[in-house]
Amino acid sequence: MNDPVSLQLVYRSQSGKECRRRSVVLSAAGVNHRLYQQAGEFALLVLPQDAARAQVELDDYETENPERFKPAPAVLRNANGWYGVAGYVAVLVAVEFLQRTKHFGFDWFHAGMTNAGLIQDGQWWRTITALTLHSGLPHLAGNLVIGGLFGLFVGQHLGSGLGWLSILIAGATGNFLNAALHQSSHTSVGASTAVFAALGILAGSTWHLRRHSPVKSLARWTPLIGGAILLGYLGTGGERTDIGAHIGGFVSGLILGAILARVGQDIAKTKKSQLLLGATAIAIVTLAWTLALTQT
Repeated sequence: MNDPVSLQLVYRSQSGKECRRRSVVLSAAGVNHRLYQQAGEFALLVLPQDAARAQVELDDYETENPERFKPAPAVLRNANGWYGVAGYVAVLVAVEFLQRTKHFGFDWFHAGMTNAGLIQDGQWWRTITALTLHSGLPHLAGNLVIGGLFGLFVGQHLGSGLGWLSILIAGATGNFLNAALHQSSHTSVGASTAVFAALGILAGSTWHLRRHSPVKSLARWTPLIGGAILLGYLGTGGERTDIGAHIGGFVSGLILGAILARVGQDIAKTKKSQLLLGATAIAIVTLAWTLALTQT
């Protein structure tokens, strides 16, 4: 064939395998062409008078094989996520101040911590209030940093309002499951259950988006594998670590994340809906603390 300069490009890819497949298609159709490689890219070149016919053959090939060329679903990015992180930090810092100063004369710590027996008896609000309490400043600082990071990613993925409401729901569910599996004397506090719920949401939603994509099988499972590794590394060490709560939050987040990957965009399409969902999360926390302080 002629020099590449005088030929017309009909297909370009960084995948030599995909380029060779199309080369076979053109050969079978009797279209004279050249497979050209340069600077890490592969290209199919034809004579100018054969370009239209070659393009028709390639378009027909892709139409007949839609699954092969179905692009991997894009990860949602509905917001920058920082508004949700700011709200998260504000709530944890405020509750830390209120419980340290025993504001309004209440013992916030004992009123809000999880207590398996009391939760089993109907004090569901403890599954939420305990997420905002911490046993000391190092405990608080760790959850602010790691929780803020994971929450930022969830907020970027689902939007700040839907993201943090989801984290709250999955975190509270994790505490509830943990209480159901423990003796009545079991207690715990900390946002870490919600932190691992956020990790689960990220892993579950990303896995769901990838499961029908044309990527290799192992790549589809890497979100779950990576999430489990982080859970094991960050969530199972230390003498006072409540492993059951962390696993409960992570599993709850996995399930919720997979669901939200399917319906999340329909739930929160606008800034107004995101704002409403974020306000709902704050209202739930406020209600839980109101019950905690008035029912004890």
